[in-house]
Amino acid sequence: MKKNILAVFVLLAVCCFQQNLSAHVDWVDELPVRGFAIAAPKSGELDRFLKFMDEELGPRKVNALILRVDFNYQFESHPELREEGALTKAEVKKIVAMAKKHQIQLIPQINLLGHQSWASTLGNLLKVYPEFDETPHVILPEKYQWPNADGLYCKSYCPLHPEVHGVVFALIDEIVEVFETDAFHAGMDEVFYIGDDKCPRCQGRDKAELFAGEVTKIRNHLAATDKKLWIWGDRLIDGKTTGIGLWEGSFNNTHRAIDLIPKDVVINDWHYEKPVQTPVYFAMKGFQVMSCSWRRPEVGVAHVEDMFQFRRHNTAEMQDRFAGVILTVWSGVTPFLDGFYDYKSFPNKVREEKDLIQPWVTFVKMFERYGSLAQMEE
Repeated sequence: MKKNILAVFVLLAVCCFQQNLSAHVDWVDELPVRGFAIAAPKSGELDRFLKFMDEELGPRKVNALILRVDFNYQFESHPELREEGALTKAEVKKIVAMAKKHQIQLIPQINLLGHQSWASTLGNLLKVYPEFDETPHVILPEKYQWPNADGLYCKSYCPLHPEVHGVVFALIDEIVEVFETDAFHAGMDEVFYIGDDKCPRCQGRDKAELFAGEVTKIRNHLAATDKKLWIWGDRLIDGKTTGIGLWEGSFNNTHRAIDLIPKDVVINDWHYEKPVQTPVYFAMKGFQVMSCSWRRPEVGVAHVEDMFQFRRHNTAEMQDRFAGVILTVWSGVTPFLDGFYDYKSFPNKVREEKDLIQPWVTFVKMFERYGSLAQMEE
């Protein structure tokens, strides 16, 4: 008898859970943004990437595509900054056409402020314009290691240099135009060098005010032509108080900038090892926010489920601030597509655990969860 009663309670609980979700799930209204972020393809990768957009992103109802372009475009305003073999305008237009076919919003990204170097390699902006360097006294080592005596992760440009925005804004304007979009992603993540004590312009200044000033300056430039600014959210989280740490949060006090920047800046809140629920923090501060996953499938699925719940269990004023989710890929196109198509082609292949902690697995699992929730509504 006790077992039968328990079984009835379990069945009722499952039914109530499904009914509860199905009453509120909708592809468009519940999660307005269903995103995918990856490096922009190189010319030789373009056809394969277009096929992926057409056959994988579109059918999965992905409707936002963040492409890390940086200098992988043949800029006309500053041709000196082009990468070798960069995308042509005609090639970008093929991406635009495919995005239009599937109603995917394109959000091109150029890393601004931070990420102006990687390991021992200087990025094109500081290579061509070394005068923009926030920390010229920090020399990139032949062999990079972390941690290091200089606290070097990536270089930053100086946000107060009088000529830096003349270059940066020209790049933004050109790339927004060629991608035919009303949004631009400025990166702005993992900024460790800001307000350096040896910078003649920034020394002694409040780091939160410097960070907020740069975000606001870029936002205002875009807003002048009705464009939106997207950024990663880590520098706006107090990494010490929350215990979130140095990478997913700030240790250099930039987090106070959250109260200094315009509320129409779109926040991409990334947490890759645990589904930390900081979207609530951003939404309560008045920002539109998306949860971002990477390589752990269980984290990606949790982000999807959490975002539905955040929208369900909040006020009308708060609901639409919980905008959706994004799967992020931190490699080039080819490694991701190689992994994805192997995983898709051999679904029953026995794999080691490390082979399942991958962005392509997370991509599949996240959007499978989307699909199951949508079917429940039907």
